[in-house]
Amino acid sequence: MTTLSRITLNPAVMGGKACIRGLRVTVGIVVGLLAAGRTHEEILKAYPYLEPEDINQALAYAAWRVEEHEVPLSIG
Repeated sequence: MTTLSRITLNPAVMGGKACIRGLRVTVGIVVGLLAAGRTHEEILKAYPYLEPEDINQALAYAAWRVEEHEVPLSIG
């Protein structure tokens, strides 16, 4: 898997949600805009401080999270 160096998790930023480079733009915002039919160019115009690789890593992070499985631990 590619290193996701642009995805940050910080409890003090956006409640600890996965963000782009510590900015107040979450992976969910970027993926949601893409799902709504926005193009990369439209997103970059709306958020001029983002870079094309930010969008690519947001998608890679979202894909990785979808494949992650949580296994409940039994107590006792």
